Amino acid sequence: MRKFSCYPAGVRTITHRYVDPLAQVWLGAARKIGLRVERTADAYAATDGRGTLAIASDDALDADDSLAQMIFHELCHSLVEGEDSFRAPDWGMDNTGPDHDWREHACLRTQYVLAGRHGLRHVFAPTTEFRAFWDRLDDGVLADQPPWAPALGDALAATARIAAEAHVLASPTSLWAEVVPAPVAHPTGLPAGDRGTCGTCAWRHGARCRQAGAKIVDAWPGCERFEPALDCQTCGACCRAAYHSVEVSRRDPVVKAQPAMIVDRGTYLEIRRDGDRCAALAGGVVEGERATRFHCTIYGDRPRTCRDFTLGSAHCLTARRRVGLSL
Repeated sequence: MRKFSCYPAGVRTITHRYVDPLAQVWLGAARKIGLRVERTADAYAATDGRGTLAIASDDALDADDSLAQMIFHELCHSLVEGEDSFRAPDWGMDNTGPDHDWREHACLRTQYVLAGRHGLRHVFAPTTEFRAFWDRLDDGVLADQPPWAPALGDALAATARIAAEAHVLASPTSLWAEVVPAPVAHPTGLPAGDRGTCGTCAWRHGARCRQAGAKIVDAWPGCERFEPALDCQTCGACCRAAYHSVEVSRRDPVVKAQPAMIVDRGTYLEIRRDGDRCAALAGGVVEGERATRFHCTIYGDRPRTCRDFTLGSAHCLTARRRVGLSL
């Protein structure tokens, strides 16, 4: 039997520590975006609003989770909530109620799309109760602005390179066995998708695409941003958090028809708001596993501003982007 010896105490000085390479990639990405990551036994994931992101220790994570996935998920939260969220604990979310749910869904859409561009959807899938939502996803939002760019994209590309090498030697039960090749680009230059066609996409506008700003061929397969026919009653984006004011003319019929809905700001009139939504908007209340359908309680008297806001328009796309429903 071979015998092993060890260095006497104090002979060997350790100058560097081993860090899992995937963790190193994402710790570096978080640092470039402006966050320092600490491990904790007191929370699964939390931010203090002062630049610290606390992630649970490894023994508290699920077997198919990783520090990298946890950091990626929290960075997607920051991307969806915007730069102001860096100064708010937990990105300004209270983690309760339906408001939390739709904000979590917007984060997951972001995570789903960005991971999909690099073939990493299985590797970076969430392991929380929102996994069922993730498994039904096909939409998201973009991450092409600072401070997230280029750090977020660089980290995903580095992860994809590590994943490609790990995949070759992975056992069938390893999460690395689930890595798939990154999709090729769509003819418009947007990332490729796997649903529908340009001709059946909600963002087709004549012979052009509102998303790509380019001419399209109806028969082309849909890109990453493909969406089927839109439904205002399952969206409501334009009437809730997307816009913070609906100004109306003093001559608009709604002023006399719905005086309780009008607020006089002195130099202008606007429709009254109820929190982050128009006071005339009803619906969107979570009941069981579904949300009630949105509808306008003054639809017949709605102001000119709302009448000019058409389904599938550029303003419609902007509203959906602002609430995380479209890319």
